[in-house]
Amino acid sequence: MPWCTACEWNLPVYEPERRRAELGWRWVDRATHRVAYRLATRQFAALSGAAITRPGWGAVRVGMVVAGSIFLAAIAAMVVGGAYLTVAYWPHLPAFLGLLLILVAIGLRPRLGRLDKDSEPLARQQATALFALVEKVADELGTPRPHIIVLDERFNASCSTVGLRRRHVLRLGLPLWAALPPQQRVALLGHELGHLANGDMRRGILTGIPLGTLAALDDVTRPYHVIRRSHGDIAVAAAIARLLLGVVNRFVWCGYVLTAWITLRDGQKAEYLADQLAARVAGTTAAAGLIDTLAASDGITTALLAAARRGGTANAWRAAADQTRQALAERIDQRRQLSVRDQSSLFATHPPAGLRARLIESRPETPPSVELSEADSDRIDEELAQRYSRLQRNLVHA
Repeated sequence: MPWCTACEWNLPVYEPERRRAELGWRWVDRATHRVAYRLATRQFAALSGAAITRPGWGAVRVGMVVAGSIFLAAIAAMVVGGAYLTVAYWPHLPAFLGLLLILVAIGLRPRLGRLDKDSEPLARQQATALFALVEKVADELGTPRPHIIVLDERFNASCSTVGLRRRHVLRLGLPLWAALPPQQRVALLGHELGHLANGDMRRGILTGIPLGTLAALDDVTRPYHVIRRSHGDIAVAAAIARLLLGVVNRFVWCGYVLTAWITLRDGQKAEYLADQLAARVAGTTAAAGLIDTLAASDGITTALLAAARRGGTANAWRAAADQTRQALAERIDQRRQLSVRDQSSLFATHPPAGLRARLIESRPETPPSVELSEADSDRIDEELAQRYSRLQRNLVHA
């Protein structure tokens, strides 16, 4: 659907063929898209003229802490009550109800995250130059250094905190890393490590509990868990159970959607702050360029796949990505505008890419505080040569 690139007339139009259905009814999705577009542009306008700071203790954050505390108290009460019923009434019916309470509490317990079983953490001696760069960026930003660095085969990156020991894990997608020029690599590290200091409500121990618990409840109460192939009285009981679970699941799902919608506004502000930290460490040009690279992921991954099938090295992959970026550069403003239409959603974890890049460029030009030379960037690629070879084989045989 065309729009005016000068005044953005007709840009907010809803195009169902360009996006996935979210709530299932087109008229509802159209209305929520209109609201999401308005919220996204208002947030952008509000942040354009002000410093982006770490989110404070607003009503939403306080409410999520209270909700998280209530969830924890309820789970603890279920464990204590279940243990009492089990011990006091064994082996009678209340004891089995107590065991059921304990099992439900275990199922609803807060998830502290963990490394995937197939993750292969990098050893420092395998990638000394990469570790040095990551730690230099972390020290410059004043964020914790990651305890673990993991490489995977996604065109993405993330930074999380896992386990009881709250270990920081930096995950770098090797295809994305290969596609980035040196300073955009610094920007990527700055953005991801910025998540350890940007106050994102979704990552807090207490503030993240309501979303995690409701997600677990949503999965547990889905009717498909009830057996379908049955006969006689069992079939009747199963049908009733599916009906009751369906009703409960709708309420849980509505609670999850409402909670997600409330927290995502705060989460998107945290993403803008992470972008600001990326610009501080890598420079304005590199930070905005990183956002444009991520927005062009489809074209760049196609170019990387072609380069891998030709048997090229990491430098050849970078060259293929550079060619794609150059081909898209002429229409970068239109692509940024279109991203606002396509990526505005009440359930989006990130603001539209176009708004992120524009917000970075709307601020005074920031020189990089950490510079990565071509030679040092190549040295990192040499350290990761075995991982690149494995990725190439997997891409060729995909």
